[in-house]
Amino acid sequence: MPKKENNKKENISIEKLEMISSIDEYSSRKKWEEVCWRKIIKSKRLLRLIIASRERHNLVMRAAIIKGLVFGRSYKQIEEELFVSPQTISVVKKAIIENGYKSYLERSKKERKKKVYTTGGNKIKPKHLGEFRRTKYGKIYLPF
Repeated sequence: MPKKENNKKENISIEKLEMISSIDEYSSRKKWEEVCWRKIIKSKRLLRLIIASRERHNLVMRAAIIKGLVFGRSYKQIEEELFVSPQTISVVKKAIIENGYKSYLERSKKERKKKVYTTGGNKIKPKHLGEFRRTKYGKIYLPF
């Protein structure tokens, strides 16, 4: 009987993987990815095969956060119920508004402000009062 299950599992995975189209059939990778994703989510077995438990946990938590936000719960209530940070709730709320979830990495590429560095050409150096001396502890200025 176990041999039948193994064969059945192999057939299922091969059968389900055949539904993934070749990337050459699409004009862009993004279109190919969208079509493949739609096919994957229709197949519960394939989805179970390829999603790790941590990924599944993250998806369930995001869905639960969305439910809490839609039903008007406060951030504090959602935090206490699901043990998530306010930042996580905020990101999921942005996903609802923007109609799509973006990870921190994806947001950092587009939305975060780049640092502006100054040239430092017009700095005024402080005048030191006293006599300059080098010691084994560093440079010091001794009073007159």
